[in-house]
Amino acid sequence: MRTVKRLSRRTFIGAGLSASAAAFGRWDTRPDKILHNGRILTMVTRDREVEALALAGSRVLAIGTSTEMLALAGSRARRFDLAGRRVTPGFNDAHSHPCDSGVALVTQVALEMDSIEAIKVAIRARAAATPPGDWVVGFLYDDTKTPRPLERADLDAAAPEHPVVVQHRGGHTAFVNSRALAAAKVEENTPDPPHGEYFRDSAGRHNGRVAENAASAILVLAVKPPSRDDYRKGAALISKQFASRGITSACEADGDPATLQGYQDARDAGELMGRFYTHIDYSDLDKMIAAGVHTGFGDEWVRVGAVKLFADGSISERTALLSEPYAGLGDYRGISRATRETLYEQARKAYLAGWQVGTHANGDVAIDTVLGIYEQLQREFPRRDPRLRIEHCTLVTPDLVRRIKAAGVIPLPFAGYVFFHGEKMHFYGDERLKHMFAMRDFLDAGIRAAPGSDYTASPAEPMLWLRSEITRTDASGHTWGANQRITVEEAIRCSTVHGAYASFEEDIKGTLEPGRLADLVVWDHDLLTIDPTSLMSVKPERTMLGGRWVYEA
Repeated sequence: MRTVKRLSRRTFIGAGLSASAAAFGRWDTRPDKILHNGRILTMVTRDREVEALALAGSRVLAIGTSTEMLALAGSRARRFDLAGRRVTPGFNDAHSHPCDSGVALVTQVALEMDSIEAIKVAIRARAAATPPGDWVVGFLYDDTKTPRPLERADLDAAAPEHPVVVQHRGGHTAFVNSRALAAAKVEENTPDPPHGEYFRDSAGRHNGRVAENAASAILVLAVKPPSRDDYRKGAALISKQFASRGITSACEADGDPATLQGYQDARDAGELMGRFYTHIDYSDLDKMIAAGVHTGFGDEWVRVGAVKLFADGSISERTALLSEPYAGLGDYRGISRATRETLYEQARKAYLAGWQVGTHANGDVAIDTVLGIYEQLQREFPRRDPRLRIEHCTLVTPDLVRRIKAAGVIPLPFAGYVFFHGEKMHFYGDERLKHMFAMRDFLDAGIRAAPGSDYTASPAEPMLWLRSEITRTDASGHTWGANQRITVEEAIRCSTVHGAYASFEEDIKGTLEPGRLADLVVWDHDLLTIDPTSLMSVKPERTMLGGRWVYEA
């Protein structure tokens, strides 16, 4: 679209409406809100920054100077003076677990603590309110945020009459007590399950840490299926929290029909404060195919995303599948979650049914396997613009980057891991970190990487993401992979424009231009000029979703 300044008022109105006629459905649309006197980063190449927006209903009607936009306003239009504040499109958390996290906040014990004793006190309190023999379930624990990891003996002491399972915030490991192991019929000589591990102390006894399929088998026993109302409450709660942080869209990275129902119920109740692109776990694929549902089904609020597959483990929990051993862990190289043959058959089934495929792959070995499967599918069954995704896509090589670009694959790297999980990075080492969370390499190759928090694995905090991506320093000041630094504007683009592209929604959101949804954030400091080391102090003053203020500080 041409810059407003070069058009007469009459021509401008026609141009603006022409750009968005399909969205509004008529030619006489007038703005009902004017946001003026701001510094609005539109993410549109030609009109990168403007002073004002004219909004009609849920969409942007026109952009330009304050004088031009105010001239469009009728007597009923509300005017909002931005007082020179920086405005950006709403952020998009392109890989997270919002609904499940919200349900956990409603039903479990939050253990985001840095003290073993504090955790034991919280578990003891929940156990006191729980009938003996019933499960006590905790989440949000991080083993490198406490002086040492939780141990089986800690949990035995905190709740001797209850089976206890504490989930790592990364979602791939858990910490359990003796009663939990007994409930799962795990004895000292029980072998590791396929694609899982029981960790042991120096004497060969279970130390309470369980990973991947070993953790899943215990969690199935411990976590009661949430009610439909739990899902509604969880979706509503987390969407409100996201809006308060400037996040207006997110990808639910491993959902199911109950998750979809939760989002829909929250929306129908007027409680949903965000837009959600919901992946479906492969275990539910047959149900979705039978119902005639595939990627893209839904609306601008709740939409069905990709089929979710898993190739390996976690970066924060050190179970990702690497070609070289973890530093300081002997010959340990991580855990595979599935064979290539299984992954190919799963991906093929989803792909042929018209689905986008999103496969979790962190380590270079896993990424190589997944890319090979995607390349094979596109050779055997060519399809226009499938936008196959590699969820996380953490440790790459130049050759993997080249293949990702050639195959049109979308990587979804962790946005905030260097900063938030800096104390874990020594397991990978300085040299390997030059090729992890490789935003600079992706952007230089023309790849539309769309980062995410993987919440609860790391905080859903856009300013933490920017701090991590721009500086590549952790909370202690150590720099990991400075060669992968990107600029603040590049980081914003990745979490707005690229996030929309990853979900086939670039025509409705990600930018602030005529016809796009009016999803935006007014910030209390200018993200583009503040010292990057101070970004964590920046907060939203207001968040708008579809032309409606859903958060005000």
